[in-house]
Amino acid sequence: MKLVTIETLPGMNFEVLGVVEGSTIQSKNMFADFGQGLKSIVGGELKSYTGMMEKARAHATQRMVDQAVKLGADAIIGVRYTTSAIMAQAAEVLVYGTAIKYKN
Repeated sequence: MKLVTIETLPGMNFEVLGVVEGSTIQSKNMFADFGQGLKSIVGGELKSYTGMMEKARAHATQRMVDQAVKLGADAIIGVRYTTSAIMAQAAEVLVYGTAIKYKN
């Protein structure tokens, strides 16, 4: 499945199938959260949280792709990611785009 952030594919004819999206809410356990809190005092990358967000993006993206596959899509254009804090230790990752089918 091709995923692109641009709104069209130059030179390609396609049919719009509809909006597809995927989301997930991730949190860290309290021990990892405590360790990252200590790390924030001295500065530097919070690798545990970076890993958590990478996994969250992957899960959300896969859910979006699964929706597109069910529609018979060949690609998703206009892909966008957004995040929001749900609570102090949890974040939502949402991804959305437009599922398309190539025309000959």
